Amino acid sequence: MIKKPFKPPVKKKPNAPRPNRGRREALHKINKFITAPEVRVIGDGLESSIQTLPNALKLAEQMGLDLVEISPNAEPPVCKIVDYNKFLYEQKKKQKELKANAVVNEVKEIRFGPNTDEHDVDFKLKHATKFLNEGAKVRAYVFFKGRTIIYKERGEELLMRFADKLIEDGIAKLESSPKQEGKKMIILLSPVKKK
Repeated sequence: MIKKPFKPPVKKKPNAPRPNRGRREALHKINKFITAPEVRVIGDGLESSIQTLPNALKLAEQMGLDLVEISPNAEPPVCKIVDYNKFLYEQKKKQKELKANAVVNEVKEIRFGPNTDEHDVDFKLKHATKFLNEGAKVRAYVFFKGRTIIYKERGEELLMRFADKLIEDGIAKLESSPKQEGKKMIILLSPVKKK
């Protein structure tokens, strides 16, 4: 049996940087972590002014609030005297409101073949009407499979009839006219805004 030579355990250096375990980096520099020599100070009840960092920190301390760097790329950096926790809460609240008010444009697809029957077109018109009334855009396309590519004119005519019916009903407006993309001929319809 061969014995392996003994290797003592490797000790970590005491000053080695430790990995960031679960801690998030601060969103803003506050108080003593601000490094700029001069800052523009703003806040509730304060007139905007450029001050040295020690004076700005002293002013924030006198008011019992924090000095928060809100615009680090400005020249000089802009710092606000505010309660930091309240500031973070208000920012999160604004972001939630913006997210709630953001309009997401959904695009629904409707597929046809170049030989689609009139009954099927009417059936798909009902679906398109429903999608447009919900505020989604409709991307209708004719898919040419195999030799059906020779019926391009028929596909274009089908898409234009489909779009015309929706436009006549005042439900949609044509955003892009029929165009060929590979084996597909596509049109895009968007809902008409209700007044």
